[in-house]
Amino acid sequence: MENFKISYTAFLFCFLTLELCNCGDLRKNFYRTSCPQAEKIVRNITWENAASNAALPSKILRMHFHDCFVRGCDASILIDSTTNNTAEKDAIPNRSLAGFEVIDEIKTQLEQICPGKVSCADIVTLAARDSVSFQFNKSMWEVLTGRRDGTVSLASEALADIPSPFLNFTTLKQSFATKNLTVKDLVVLSGAHTIGVAHCNLFSNRLYNFTGKGDADPSLNATYAATLRSQCRSLSDNTTTVEMDPGSSLAFDNGYFSTLLQNQGLFQSDAALLTSNLANGIVNEMLISGKFLTEFSQSMKRMGAVGVLTGNEGEIRKKCSVVN
Repeated sequence: MENFKISYTAFLFCFLTLELCNCGDLRKNFYRTSCPQAEKIVRNITWENAASNAALPSKILRMHFHDCFVRGCDASILIDSTTNNTAEKDAIPNRSLAGFEVIDEIKTQLEQICPGKVSCADIVTLAARDSVSFQFNKSMWEVLTGRRDGTVSLASEALADIPSPFLNFTTLKQSFATKNLTVKDLVVLSGAHTIGVAHCNLFSNRLYNFTGKGDADPSLNATYAATLRSQCRSLSDNTTTVEMDPGSSLAFDNGYFSTLLQNQGLFQSDAALLTSNLANGIVNEMLISGKFLTEFSQSMKRMGAVGVLTGNEGEIRKKCSVVN
């Protein structure tokens, strides 16, 4: 009996220790002792930039998404190309990414206060949350921290792994499933298209050459298609941008789903959500007041945990754009 008590006590201690430190994994307040001001610094700088640049949330969100879908959330999207390597940042899907200077500003200040402590991967994940939260003047979801930075960044992997706006539902579902993300995550995270703009060449085939015969996508609302054609004058226009959520591209809300159900989803991948009964049902759920923000918070937590490096894996980059 005495041995049982000792064993049970030891087990309980071990369990509580694991609960407290969650060793090797992400956890709440990872920087509590190593850099207590870390999360506040990320928030303050992100909010300062969002105050002067209303488009910042869409930019940082997109950066985070594109990072997590290639090698996991390891900040490999931030690494610059070298003479011997073309990095993710220079892959075709990433050439229009922006907001890198905000991440650099945050990293510079953190390195001055807590050198070598806060990863670029955590900075991107926190900044994505904080950029969206600026509109609401409060943190919209909890971010567990403890990510470490990757040391590999390949343009070829970005081209292969980042979901294309031209995908059908089956391929989209498979793409998300490889990251352990569900159909609900796919639909909810697509709701990020409620903010931001897109270049014409990412959807102009739906206006001018959908099946290769000079036709339009019949699933696209005809009035909306005419409006888009007045902005995107040709199939090859790769400089003009249009709002992804017409008239509401700066407000983070569930407007995307209302627009989608009116057959005004901009991308082929948006329209694809209506071709699945399951996904269509989730789209309709997002119209319930407060539902989208709640579900988006949960899906962002799941995406932020994709393929993370923790413990002794990877490194803490001194400069986000360069491997140590």
